[in-house]
Amino acid sequence: MTSGGSIRSVERLFPFVLRAGILLVGREKVRHNKGKLHFVLITEDIAENVRGEILLDFKHYPVVQHFTPADLETFFKIKGARTIGFAKSGLAQSIYAELKEYRINQPVTKPIVAEDAAVKPMRNQTPR
Repeated sequence: MTSGGSIRSVERLFPFVLRAGILLVGREKVRHNKGKLHFVLITEDIAENVRGEILLDFKHYPVVQHFTPADLETFFKIKGARTIGFAKSGLAQSIYAELKEYRINQPVTKPIVAEDAAVKPMRNQTPR
């Protein structure tokens, strides 16, 4: 298992994940529940090509890379999983806040278009 002050504190929240039912296990399950998804967690030993696919598929979601499959088995009682997701919830927000430093992708930002930035005149204004 991994050690560190921040990680120890996040581990204390994992038993509640199982009770709350917010855990999505496996790439396909996570992919089919994008509407409910808060963030994706992948293991440190995941293959580079799979990592690239996940980053592409979930570019609009935070992707965190941390822990090993053995850690996930210990914390969540799941065998061999390398990709898990957390459904939107206050608990998922708290977990993500503590794992934020391990995020491996950057948020996709919408480019500002000149039209959007300009203030459009209001209709129905009376002339002066």
